[in-house]
Amino acid sequence: MLGREGERGATLLDVVVGSALMTLVFTGIVGAFQLSVDAVSNNKARAGAIALTNERLEYIRSLSYDAIGTVGGIPSGAMEQTATSTLNDVAYTRRTFVSYEDDPSDGTGGADSNGVVVDYKAAKVSVSWNSRQGTRTITMVTRISPPTGIEVDVPGGTIVIHAVDSMFQPIANAQVRIMNVSLTPSIDLTTYTDELGVATVIGAPAGAGYAVVVTKAGLSSAQTYGVTATNTNPIPAHLGVALYQTTAATFEIDVLSNLEIQTFKALEEDVWTDSFADDTSVATSSAVVVGGGTVQLEGVMGSYAAEGELTSNALSVPYLSRWKELSWNETVPAGTDIVYHVYDSSYDLIPNNELAGNAGGFTTSPVNLTGLSTSTYSLLRVGATLSSADPNETPVLNAWSVTYDVGPEPLPNLDFEIHGAKIIGSASDGSLIYKYEDELTTSAQATAQLNNIEWDLYTMSVPASTDYDIASSCPPQPLGIIPATSVVAQLYLSPHTANSLLVDVRDATSAIIPNATVQLSRTSYDTSIAADQCGQAFFMGLSAGSVGTGNPYTIEVSASGYTSYTSSEVNVSGTTRLSVILN
Repeated sequence: MLGREGERGATLLDVVVGSALMTLVFTGIVGAFQLSVDAVSNNKARAGAIALTNERLEYIRSLSYDAIGTVGGIPSGAMEQTATSTLNDVAYTRRTFVSYEDDPSDGTGGADSNGVVVDYKAAKVSVSWNSRQGTRTITMVTRISPPTGIEVDVPGGTIVIHAVDSMFQPIANAQVRIMNVSLTPSIDLTTYTDELGVATVIGAPAGAGYAVVVTKAGLSSAQTYGVTATNTNPIPAHLGVALYQTTAATFEIDVLSNLEIQTFKALEEDVWTDSFADDTSVATSSAVVVGGGTVQLEGVMGSYAAEGELTSNALSVPYLSRWKELSWNETVPAGTDIVYHVYDSSYDLIPNNELAGNAGGFTTSPVNLTGLSTSTYSLLRVGATLSSADPNETPVLNAWSVTYDVGPEPLPNLDFEIHGAKIIGSASDGSLIYKYEDELTTSAQATAQLNNIEWDLYTMSVPASTDYDIASSCPPQPLGIIPATSVVAQLYLSPHTANSLLVDVRDATSAIIPNATVQLSRTSYDTSIAADQCGQAFFMGLSAGSVGTGNPYTIEVSASGYTSYTSSEVNVSGTTRLSVILN
């Protein structure tokens, strides 16, 4: 019996192994078949592309020298720059580019030995099609010399376009589109930069209004701009070409970036208070009477209890940032006392190493709670022990309070404005026109996503209609975005006031200095604020004042290891920003 069972097991194993081998072999056969099919298809498509390329080149060779050109090109001619066709069920795109060329054998440009920079024409024909492996392209180039073999000067100028990245390194194969609708025939040609990031167009007809757009997949774009009703002084303006002169321009493009903006309510101080109108905020009590605005020992004069106690409900604070202090209001006659303690949510006394003096209790208000960890103690209870050595007297607790900072709390659906620092011109009134400028609204999750934006310095603001002011931004503004990065920026907003001042503190390298002390003062005003982790301090609810109108503010900024900064000429009007550099 055992032998037969062993045989059955071996047979099953053989089947499993055999099936796996068959699957592997079959998969290989299918893969090889698919590769062969792809190879045949690609060879067929390539043969069609070669035929279309040769057809166009033969047509070009059949034309007279002067007729060789493209519609909208330089030189101009009757051939379309781009055309589509289908051959053997394959869709092709054929592009024809004709250009004047300056042969380096006799010198180029101003160094040409005979002063003629147009030595011949070059025709470049590219045919592309889509395959399973992506887009395929073949390219052929032919040179066409003047019929006499003698160089013929072409009246016109030369356009030289340089494409560089943000570090001024050349960008090869950037697309350069040159347009001029003011000429007859009009010009609309597309060429590409070489390995040095340069595209040269020889023989451009003299005239103004040459529009240039430089792009490359995955990179930002750069262009010239024309005069409009709103942009009366464009930068850079469309190019002009002079007869036998070279017009050169440089355009910066680079990898795009992403920016996520998160909006929050700024940290605010809040307070929990129990004035003991009733006992709804009291969790436990013994031998005390709570209500009517007081807590006192049970009994009446002559028979007050010797000791009683109470603890509060657990203080639960959404978006708790920091515990600050415990304070109270009390009346303690001679022979009586009230001692206060702080507990966690489980009624356990917070140890002295977390809150010094808590074991013995506190009798002097306020008690500093800033050393308590909000992650360890997200909930707190306060307690009091009332005692009296005289049955005719009782201490009275009138109210107790706990202050704390809350935030940052997400602030959804906020309208804000953003613009970069790059300028494309100015209006007739002198106002600047930014290359990037937009109005956005954060989502229900209090975020706004900007994808594929250009490297730049970005500044954000909120309109007065939002009833908020930016109290801090991390990183500080203007926000520098470098190429090929994803940045998260956080805006913290406080309720809007007519006049406010946002101060950011930096060192000589523009790095932020956190925790610097910023003191702002003038007649009847003196406030000191510690800068946050992003080096910013926000003063709200100010009165306007300036050197010109009188009563300006004085600011003093200090930080450990830096020379203090003082200025008595701080102007405040509306939403004001000030950047301070410490050395």
